[in-house]
Amino acid sequence: MARIAGVNIPTNKRVTIALRYIHGIGPAMAAEICEKVGIPAEKRVSQLTDAEILQIREAIDAGYTVEGDLRREVAVNVKRLMDLGCYRGLRHRRGLPVRGQRTHTNARTRKGPAKPIAGKKK
Repeated sequence: MARIAGVNIPTNKRVTIALRYIHGIGPAMAAEICEKVGIPAEKRVSQLTDAEILQIREAIDAGYTVEGDLRREVAVNVKRLMDLGCYRGLRHRRGLPVRGQRTHTNARTRKGPAKPIAGKKK
């Protein structure tokens, strides 16, 4: 099992798919990394040599923010918004949708399970 950026990537999948298991790498970035390193897209992780895995690891370390660093960066950005007291920061602090979605109905993912209100029956 190959370990890249602190993540065990699955061996039986194609390289472009397996790289997506790393936080911060999506379809376009995975294809870009494979192209940069010179690995064909249809190659499986189990078929990679140690040198190719090392090349992938070095390419990711050199040019991309992934995993812990990316999570830390996002958390710092959210904390900055909350400290500023701007509208987006207040929405983060209250656990409500940040990007203008409606909250009268829906928004259950952000708000959590519905809390029953006593005496609301009609």
